[in-house]
Amino acid sequence: MSADTPQTLRPGDYYFTPEGLMVFTEQYHRRRGSCCKNACRHCPWGFGSKKKTASQGLKTS
Repeated sequence: MSADTPQTLRPGDYYFTPEGLMVFTEQYHRRRGSCCKNACRHCPWGFGSKKKTASQGLKTS
C-alpha cells in the first residue's frame, strides 16, 4: 500500500497522551511502510531520534 494512501486504523495503532494528543505506534508506522520524516515518537526508522547514548551523558546504573 502506498504511503500516500490513508490507512484504516486498527486496535493498537495509536493511543492518546494525558494531554489528549493522538500518537501513532510503531505497529501503525510499519504497516504504513515508509517514513514520513516528521520525527514521530515511535518511528521504526529512527528519523529524528534524539536518544542519548552512554557517551553522550546518559546515566547508567
